Amino acid sequence: MPASDTPNWVGPLEGIRVLDLTRVLAGPAASLALADLGAEVIKIEPPATGDETRTFPPFRDGESHYYLSINRGKKSIVVDLKSDAGVALVRDLAAKCDVLIENYRPGVMDRLGLGYEALAAINPRLIYCSISGFGMTGPLRDRPSFDIVLQALSGALSVNGEPGGTPTKLGIPLGDLVGGINGPIGILAALHERNTTGRGRLIDVSLLDGMLGLLGYLAQLAFFTGEDPKPQGSQHPNLVPYGQFPAQDGAIIIACLTNSFWGRICRALGIPELTDDPRFDSLEKRRSNRSTVNEIISGITAQRSVGDLVELFTEYEVPHAPILGIREALAQPQAVNREMVVEVEHQSLGKVPIVNRSIKFPGDEQPAPTAPPVLGQHTEEILTDILELTPQEIEALRVSGTVA
Repeated sequence: MPASDTPNWVGPLEGIRVLDLTRVLAGPAASLALADLGAEVIKIEPPATGDETRTFPPFRDGESHYYLSINRGKKSIVVDLKSDAGVALVRDLAAKCDVLIENYRPGVMDRLGLGYEALAAINPRLIYCSISGFGMTGPLRDRPSFDIVLQALSGALSVNGEPGGTPTKLGIPLGDLVGGINGPIGILAALHERNTTGRGRLIDVSLLDGMLGLLGYLAQLAFFTGEDPKPQGSQHPNLVPYGQFPAQDGAIIIACLTNSFWGRICRALGIPELTDDPRFDSLEKRRSNRSTVNEIISGITAQRSVGDLVELFTEYEVPHAPILGIREALAQPQAVNREMVVEVEHQSLGKVPIVNRSIKFPGDEQPAPTAPPVLGQHTEEILTDILELTPQEIEALRVSGTVA
C-alpha cells in the first residue's frame, strides 16, 4: 500500500469546484466520484457533529470507519446553516463554484434560501444536482428513504435471496450508491452542455428511478412473461450452469454464458460427452434441465478443493471465482497490482489504509488521494483562499458560531 506525499491529483476535472451539501451516503458518493476525477470538493458540515456518518461506529481514535470510506479527497468546512450568516456564507461560496450537490428532501434547500432558482440568480453557470429518494415529483417525493426502502420499492429486494425463502437485502447498499452513479453522469453531461450554452442547469436524481433503471433484463423478463422474476440465490434466471457450487472446503462460482463455455466446463470436469448431450446442448435445454445440470456439476465439484477447481477452471478458461471475504478481496494480487488499496496521511490517525480511485488514466501519474478530512479541517483555508476573508473576519465568524 504505497503512501503518497502528493496532496492532489490534477485530473480531468481540474479547475472544477464542487460545493457539497450532502451527507450520509447517496450524495457523498456522488461528490466522491467528482473528487476522484480531480474536482475540488468543498464539503459543508454542521457544527459539533458534522456529517451524520461521523457518529457511526465502530471508531478508531474517534474517527468513524463509515465517514472515512466515502470522503477521501474532499475538504471540510463547518458552517451553521441555521444562522442567516451561515446561509449567506454558503451563497457566497455557491457564487464561486461550478457544481452544487445536495441530498436533502425536496423543498428543504428552497426554505433555506439555497434552492436552484435563488442560486442560479447569482451564478447562472451553476450546475445544481439534487439527489433524493424519490425525486422532486410524484406522490412519494416527501417521504424519507433509506437504502433498504429503495431496494424494496424497486423490486430489487424481491429477487434477492434463496429460492422459496424470504427476500434478502443486498449486501452492498446499492439503493444509495446508485446516486453516486447517476448524479455524476448528469453533472458531467451538464458540464459539457455548459461549454456550449454558457449556463448551468438543475438536475433531479431520484434513487428509486435509479434502482428501477438497474432492473435491466429482469424488467424486460417481467414484460415478456407477465410474471415476477423469483429469487434465484446465486443462480441466474436464464443461464445454466451459473452460480455457487460446493467444494470440499467451501464453494466456487461458475458462470456459463454460451455453448462454448459449456463445452469447456464439461472438459474441465472430465465429462466431455455431455457437451453434445441432447439434454444440454443449448441454453434453453440446460435451463429446462437446471436441476439435473446442477446436480451433475455439484457431484463433481464437491469432491475437489476450491484451490484445485480454480487451477482446473483457469486451465480451461472457464469463468469462475472463489468466494473471497472483504479482506481477502482487497489483498488479492489483482487488487494489489491495480493499487486499489493505498495508505494516506490522516490528520488525526496518521497513516491509514483506504480504498483507492477505481478509474485509471494510463499515461498519467495518479498519486493517492488526500485522506478524508477531520471536521472543519479546511475552514480557514476555504474562507481565506476562496472568499478572501481577512483573519479578523474569520475570527468574528468563529466567535459567532457561524463557522468552526
